[in-house]
Amino acid sequence: MKTLAEIRQIQKQVDEFTLGPLDLTVEAGTITALVGNNGSGKSTLLKLMMNLAKADTGNIKIANTLVNDPEEEWKTHIAYQPQTMIGWDAFTGKALRDFIAPLYPAWDDELFNQLIQAFSIPLNKRFAKLSQGMQRKLSLALTISRNTSILLLDEPTAFMDISSKQKLMQFLTEWMESGERAIVMSTHQVDDITKLADYLCVLQDGNWKGTYEKETMQHMYWQYWMRDALPSEPFPGEVSREGKQFITNKPEATETYLDEHQLSIVNQQTLDLEATLTLLLNK
Repeated sequence: MKTLAEIRQIQKQVDEFTLGPLDLTVEAGTITALVGNNGSGKSTLLKLMMNLAKADTGNIKIANTLVNDPEEEWKTHIAYQPQTMIGWDAFTGKALRDFIAPLYPAWDDELFNQLIQAFSIPLNKRFAKLSQGMQRKLSLALTISRNTSILLLDEPTAFMDISSKQKLMQFLTEWMESGERAIVMSTHQVDDITKLADYLCVLQDGNWKGTYEKETMQHMYWQYWMRDALPSEPFPGEVSREGKQFITNKPEATETYLDEHQLSIVNQQTLDLEATLTLLLNK
């Protein structure tokens, strides 16, 4: 797959907080979710990718160009939707569209109008007069319609109702099918991750825990319920136990151990994505 963005050994310190070092490769046809606790560095990483914050060490390339390149041509390949839009309050949706559209050579006016109609966004109201949910919908319409190869979305479904979230999922899925494209999104919504993400980049208090394929992560931890009391010694890969149940990250070795010691299983299952992320972030 074509590489659209590369992050190599990036590190950034802000006061007492340090993000990284972190590596991430963004390939065409993939959606990467940045997940982690509050203050883990998800938004900081997106700002670094847009060169809105300067890294202390490491480098970032967009479209094979370093983001600190003085020409900044790489910016036509990437669109960014931050959590808070600064400087938009006095402008209507129409005025914002008229300002932003000419900056992006591949701007898709038809897609913009489809988004406006689907989300019933009033273009004649000033941004400050819109509800938080409607502000988020308008900012997404103005971001997705730039038709770049990379979308950076910071909590895209925040403040949105259930119906609007479903519509957005559909738009993003269709947008991904239209060419060599990728999405990097920060989110706390497990539903967003389950439906959209291919990869999960896990951050905890600035520390990079790793980047995982979603399918691999869904089979990372197994929970077992035993017929009898658990032995005093830990099982292979054991990460927790309570009563007659335990969780392991080495299911094959665990089952070999159970067979060898003639221990009976009552039930077993993989942990769901939310429980898996909770375990990773509580290590």
